Amino acid sequence: MTRDPLTALKTRAKQLGFADFGIVDLATYGSQPGDSLDDFITADYHGTMGWMKETADRRRHPLAMWPEAKSAITLGYNYGPDTDPMATLEHADRGTVSVYARHRDYHSLIKGKLKELAALLARDTGHDVKVFIDTAPLMEKPLAQAGGLGWQGKHTNLVSRDYGSWLFLGVILSAANLEALAPETDHCGSCRACLDICPTNAFPSAYKLDARRCISYLTIEHAGAVDIELREKMGNRIYGCDDCLAVCPWNKYARVTQDEKLLPREDLNAPKLTELAALTDVEFRKYFSGSPIKRIGHKRFLRNVLYAIGNSGLAELASIARGHGNDADPVVAEAAQWAASRLG
Repeated sequence: MTRDPLTALKTRAKQLGFADFGIVDLATYGSQPGDSLDDFITADYHGTMGWMKETADRRRHPLAMWPEAKSAITLGYNYGPDTDPMATLEHADRGTVSVYARHRDYHSLIKGKLKELAALLARDTGHDVKVFIDTAPLMEKPLAQAGGLGWQGKHTNLVSRDYGSWLFLGVILSAANLEALAPETDHCGSCRACLDICPTNAFPSAYKLDARRCISYLTIEHAGAVDIELREKMGNRIYGCDDCLAVCPWNKYARVTQDEKLLPREDLNAPKLTELAALTDVEFRKYFSGSPIKRIGHKRFLRNVLYAIGNSGLAELASIARGHGNDADPVVAEAAQWAASRLG
């Protein structure tokens, strides 16, 4: 009896916890995503993320990275939160951490599942496969739209009719010709909630993001001091920002993740700024072991915490800021001095 590779793949994907599944025929996958990337880089919207420019040729199209590929399997993994991601923004003595970073690093969790699916597909088709999660030079969001998982909203992130804003994405490229599934269409309509909520006005227009003004970029990717105009708008966001995701009306269909490893750590739902500011480098690495927060390093994280302290309006936190005013890292020291001056 001939084995149906797609039936077996979909069944196993569901068993592994994947919420959605799509297939893209790379022979008909257009060049529009690559053109949008070129526009993004030409406008310098990538900021200090030089790796985006360096890998642009490979990012333009999956075939530019692997010419032998014939199909892309796109997979979505639900990480829907069990609380309002924006609830902590009004608590000045606490930090706000992006939903995706309140639990284990999803890369290691999902990559193992993708590898298992890829091995199954290779076995049943006899063709080579490659696995990708968002650390590779592959634009997974337009691929996910082409595979029917959702659409790139006006905030440039993927939106799902079934899971709202909360899908991690993975891609398996295959040298096998697989029957494509229907793409998803844009359902944003006239809504601009995600554009209007952005604290730093990071969207020059719908479907365009200037990363240099994005709080996720500023707290995670940007290594130096943040412009004062922008740091004042960061509030207590110490790692990432979910505002444009959380405000999307399609989240009314979102579901809380069923993966216990992705449920938030209680101590990261609303961590105290005083406790975070007191962490040493060793304590930071231990506290955030297995967390995506660990990758930005202690000093950049401390800079973010000091900005949040400076924005708190709580005079009793001034001594915490002053305690870091002579830090060996000039960016941290300046952040501490700025925060202390803001608090009098």
